[in-house]
Amino acid sequence: MRPKTLAAVAELALQGESFDLCLREFLDEFYRQPAQAALNPEPGLLREALPAKGEVYDAYLAATAEALANHAGLDTPNWAYAAGRKLHHPWFALTLASLRAVLLLESPAAFRSRNLFVSENALSRV
Repeated sequence: MRPKTLAAVAELALQGESFDLCLREFLDEFYRQPAQAALNPEPGLLREALPAKGEVYDAYLAATAEALANHAGLDTPNWAYAAGRKLHHPWFALTLASLRAVLLLESPAAFRSRNLFVSENALSRV
């Protein structure tokens, strides 16, 4: 079953599902039918349960909520602005040092403000 909310993406990740796959499936659903209800429920924090990447996922969910809300003309949910949804150190989606400058330039504002540096099409789906 495809997640219909960002909170469901977090819940599935806590159950051992692939965060990346769940997020892509959510994006497919959201772009098919954008709705405030898909963004409003606050996802549970993943940082303690998934110590390797949970903190990044928490920030990524918030950035996704803000970016999608802006794209669809919806309100960004308040939970997306929580201090616990921002990274203290920069995280780059690509590990090659030579590509970091590209990510610094391309990264959408919703991601940059949370210290996440991703490609400009990080939330694109075909």
